[in-house]
Amino acid sequence: MRHLISNGNPMEEIVGFSRAVRVGPYISVGGTAPVDASGRTVGVGDVHAQTTQCFEIIKAALEQAGSGLQDIVRTRVILTDIDHWKEAIEARKKYCIDARPVDTIMAVTRFVNPEWLVEIEVDAVVPHDA
Repeated sequence: MRHLISNGNPMEEIVGFSRAVRVGPYISVGGTAPVDASGRTVGVGDVHAQTTQCFEIIKAALEQAGSGLQDIVRTRVILTDIDHWKEAIEARKKYCIDARPVDTIMAVTRFVNPEWLVEIEVDAVVPHDA
């Protein structure tokens, strides 16, 4: 069974994507940007604040999918400036310290919105006994 998770972003319909998709015990949360409910960038110029906002969105998507932070098995932290990796990881740590997922940190030239300094992707697996 394929379960599509939405957070109401109008771009989901325009572009044809979901915030997350759950198939069986597997959940993938796509590139999550640091935006609020109205689509405005949170923490302009602040990687730590933006990473925190990304993980709050991810946490809500996982919960909507019947999961939680404890089920994360992989994170991808994508930055526009790799020199800010420590600030991003400090924020990530609060959300991932118990699950201790594998992690990839990388840099890109820019995102669709130049105010975004970070995007986060995660994969989760819900245990069979959950």
